Amino acid sequence: MRKLEGKVAVITGASKGIGEGIAKVYAKYGAKLVLAARGARVLEFAEELRAAGYEAIGVRTDVTDKESVLNLVKNALDTYGTIDVLVNNAGVCVLGDLLSSSDEDRDYHIDINIKGVWNVTRAIAPIMMAKREGKIVVMSSVTGDMVADPGEAAYAMSKAALVGFTKAVAREMADYNITVNAICPGYVRTPMVEGMAKQSCPENPESVIDGIAAGVPLKRLARPEEIGELAAFLGCYESSYITGAQIVIDGGSTLPETSTMGA
Repeated sequence: MRKLEGKVAVITGASKGIGEGIAKVYAKYGAKLVLAARGARVLEFAEELRAAGYEAIGVRTDVTDKESVLNLVKNALDTYGTIDVLVNNAGVCVLGDLLSSSDEDRDYHIDINIKGVWNVTRAIAPIMMAKREGKIVVMSSVTGDMVADPGEAAYAMSKAALVGFTKAVAREMADYNITVNAICPGYVRTPMVEGMAKQSCPENPESVIDGIAAGVPLKRLARPEEIGELAAFLGCYESSYITGAQIVIDGGSTLPETSTMGA
């Protein structure tokens, strides 16, 4: 039996990047998928998965809009009858330092990265609480809680907040046999990271990607499916005694103490 066989999983931000990688891994392990994202691509992706023999629906969802989130939950319940796993993956990053960032850019990160996770978790938690079982996975980052680069003030703030959210909700949900854990990736080769690279160096964004890879001990960025494997572990029975944890998956990028010692 595959480790997510028959489990109903809601995955936000599921139309591209890490979310797409998570969805593919969850499908491989037998989950029934409820894929959420703002754009129409999520509907196409769900159709692609169904054509490949997997169970999946796509629901266009704005995680900042409570009514939209409730519609997501209704679609999940109408289709599959329950929700076993929630992967809070929807997130954004727009580079801008403290003094140059607009209030709108700041609020963009807060609304999606923080309030979005709050909204979806709050809507789905009661379903898990009623059956006294569930798995909640929160996509945080090494950025904010552990490290940061220039231009990431708003993003770092929002992702660090998710670590605190994870720990607090894990404590609240423990009495209901619901585990809540945060994944903290380093750089993953995704459209979001490629967009950040274009912001940093419009004339040669690939040089930014190469520079990131050079600073990682494993000498590459992660693949979305590698994050998906960790998300699948945290969503299945194998992680039953892990809760309130922040698990780093970064190819060792946060390991180096200096760039010269021992070189």
